Amino acid sequence: MSPTGPAASDFPAVSASGHVTFLGAGPGDPGLLTLRAVEALASADVLVAEPDVLGVVRCHARASVSAPELTVVDAQSTAAGVPVLRDAVNLVMEAAKGGRRVVRAVSGDPGLDGDAGAEMLACAAAGIPFEVVPGVANVVGVPAYAGVPLRDAQGTDVRFVDARTASDRCWTEVGASDATVVVSTTLDSVAAASGELVSAGRKPDTPLTVTVAGTTTRQRTWTATLGTIAQILKQAKVLPSPEGHRPVIAVVGERSSAAQRDQLAWFESKPLFGWKVLVPRTKEQAASLSDQLRSYGAVPHEVPTIAVEPPRTPQQMERAVKGLVTGRYEWIAFTSVNAVKAVREKFEEYGLDARAFAGIKVAAVGEQTAAALVDFGVKPDLVPSGEQSAAGLLEDWPPYDPVFDPIDRVFLPRADIATETLVAGLIELGWEVDDVTAYRTVRASPPPAETREAIKGGGFDAVLFTSSSTVRNLVGIAGKPHNVTVIACIGPATAKTAEEHGLRVDVLSPEPSVHKLAEALAEFGARRRDAAKEAGDPVTRPSERRPGARRRRSTT
Repeated sequence: MSPTGPAASDFPAVSASGHVTFLGAGPGDPGLLTLRAVEALASADVLVAEPDVLGVVRCHARASVSAPELTVVDAQSTAAGVPVLRDAVNLVMEAAKGGRRVVRAVSGDPGLDGDAGAEMLACAAAGIPFEVVPGVANVVGVPAYAGVPLRDAQGTDVRFVDARTASDRCWTEVGASDATVVVSTTLDSVAAASGELVSAGRKPDTPLTVTVAGTTTRQRTWTATLGTIAQILKQAKVLPSPEGHRPVIAVVGERSSAAQRDQLAWFESKPLFGWKVLVPRTKEQAASLSDQLRSYGAVPHEVPTIAVEPPRTPQQMERAVKGLVTGRYEWIAFTSVNAVKAVREKFEEYGLDARAFAGIKVAAVGEQTAAALVDFGVKPDLVPSGEQSAAGLLEDWPPYDPVFDPIDRVFLPRADIATETLVAGLIELGWEVDDVTAYRTVRASPPPAETREAIKGGGFDAVLFTSSSTVRNLVGIAGKPHNVTVIACIGPATAKTAEEHGLRVDVLSPEPSVHKLAEALAEFGARRRDAAKEAGDPVTRPSERRPGARRRRSTT
């Protein structure tokens, strides 16, 4: 039993009429999903989600989940750029009546969603059991991410207003009070909502913050007053805009003053906030690196520069794996995640598992390689204590001792283009080495045209190069990054290759580690932000400085 609610296996059995979970997906940050929401998604047969939250919840559902697309049925709202989705209740009822477990996901919190309330009533009338999983409400989560507290120690009154449905009486009441007012509206309707409050009695110099795309790395916040917000948005070239229908959260009151935001805007002040960072690796390879970049506020974009293929002649690999089982080796050394994957696939082909490593010492270069082994069920006996490389592994590798080592042979599965450093070093230490090609690396196919154009045109703010081959291959398949793009390299050799290709290296990792590389980029971004602030300049991303790029003001 989970402390936050029942586990997926503890759900009541699906009745003949099915079951519906009304789930709040929060304001947009996937990290704001509750544990209970993740459990419900994992057990769903059908996922009915609004388009703006589908990406947040879909990854937590099973691959086999059915996710019917909501249909726009309000022609008038479509013409206005704000399509209304009205067939959700039909999709939910049809699936539930068929005995299926349905998750109905909405933005923010379902308790504040009028359509979700109507759908709950429909379930109740039809006798369909349902539950509600609350989410972080937009009107609470967005101000928190914008650095705008809604209450102070004196317990300021807080009022919530939906500008689309607010009556004259509502505007009059909030206008006559000194409460903090949180207004849900659209970008092009902010000025009108401000006018309503001024007409109702609020002073034109009352502080106001407006946040669009709240809790996401596209978040932007403007600080103004009720009387100046229209001018501020116009000066920032935000309006007029075809995207004026985008939803925003406006906070009116002393708690939204610019002085406090300077101290409390924690999210938009992240060192790489909004930076689009190119990671020349596959999604699987870049998973932990991309998570780290997101923690700095960046938007990682993975582009594979190499593809992995089986060896042209598999017999050598097959003999080596059989030798593992028959006791031919004292050690096996993995120098990459791909080597682990290649051996694991061959094990599965023969019906073997991690138990075949019993009695064999296992070495691994790098934390990701070690993690891949642990995932396989194997704990490495040796990981370099210093530099995570073949040379670092040799520093810690014991020399062959016929007294303590009954077998003198090492199995080294690796790429076809690997260097001879490790083989030569092991032989010098007295070991016999079966140097086996476990996989071949070939240049990946070019990324989509849109990505290639962004690379060459300065659409990326930074690129992380984790080896010399990633430099050569990226330039080969996609072209040379624009000169405004920040180039970050994992070590001197990679930096030299980048310079040979005409690239200016801005960031060099202090250690040959992808996580130290990301950390160094974050420190570079923080210094850049601080320098702009000290000079009184707007904080911009590198991509905003390319010729023709739109210069936008930042209030962080």
